[in-house]
Amino acid sequence: MQAFFIERYKDVGKLGQLPEPSVGDNDVLVQVHAASVNALDAKIRKGEFKLILPYRFPLVLGNDLAGVVVGVGRNVRQFKVGDEVYGRPPDNRIGSFAELIAVNEDALALKPRNLDMEQAASLPLVALTAWQVLVETAQVKPGQKVFIHAGSGGVGTIAIQLAKHLGAFVATTTSTRNVDWVKGLGADVVIDYRTQAFESTLRDYDVVLNSLGPDVLDKSFQVLKSGSGARLISISGPPTPAFAEQQGLSWGLKQALRFLSWRVRRKAAKLGVNYDFVFMRAHGEQLRQITGLVESGAIQPEIDRVFPLDAVQEALAYVESGRAKGKVVIRVRATPPLQQQLDSRQTGVRVQ
Repeated sequence: MQAFFIERYKDVGKLGQLPEPSVGDNDVLVQVHAASVNALDAKIRKGEFKLILPYRFPLVLGNDLAGVVVGVGRNVRQFKVGDEVYGRPPDNRIGSFAELIAVNEDALALKPRNLDMEQAASLPLVALTAWQVLVETAQVKPGQKVFIHAGSGGVGTIAIQLAKHLGAFVATTTSTRNVDWVKGLGADVVIDYRTQAFESTLRDYDVVLNSLGPDVLDKSFQVLKSGSGARLISISGPPTPAFAEQQGLSWGLKQALRFLSWRVRRKAAKLGVNYDFVFMRAHGEQLRQITGLVESGAIQPEIDRVFPLDAVQEALAYVESGRAKGKVVIRVRATPPLQQQLDSRQTGVRVQ
């Protein structure tokens, strides 16, 4: 099969031929129609997660997918051949920049009926991130005030819509050219970071979603409602000891993360607020709930550009530039043999 892969960390990557993935008893074999590009892909390529996610090479990149089921393992009950699905594969089995991927059935959901493949592929990672921050961790309630950094980014565009659906008052940041566009997503207050300082403008927020660097994280404490148990939730670090425990990391790594997050955890405790680090995980059931919101119109994907599979390097560079408004998608074209394979299979055929 064709796939875009790296052979070592800091490799630019290349498009080439790799063996088709093996399919386990609980796996679904998906013919990938589209995948999306995330900042996470660039970070993985650079080796930024090699201590906590020790990948093997060659490594196919790609953390989002939408496609059609062409095979199922013997224990799979939720999906059948011909189903249109979307999902975010588990951390240790990424690889959606390819014609085929085998994914555990628990990480997939049926594709929203009102989206095409490219729209669906843009959603899983960012929508699950927003869900796990706002619903699972923050448990946002109607009337609460939520501040979302980088509102025109992949996570930001979905988080704004989800927070509004939950009944929150939403503030966000973006550049001058995107202010009106972000307001259109539902943000009540939009801070133009080129001309305004959010820490001087916003006050008494219940939740902050941080996706930026340590300087922004530190300033974000200033907008929280002190002594209230408000939450500063970061998806860009520093990771906490609780995260290390969840990941089953070694004693040494646990101590390293304890040290790295000590200052921010200490500051949170002093102010009477909470600091949490969320590292998004694959979750098919949550994705099914998100599907309902998409089909009802509460959430809609925002796509900036679509690249072909042979332009993944350019797509990664575009995402790293920080200019993307919404998501960047890879269109994976099905080859005739794969389409013939799909057409020839009967519903319910299982991979042994």
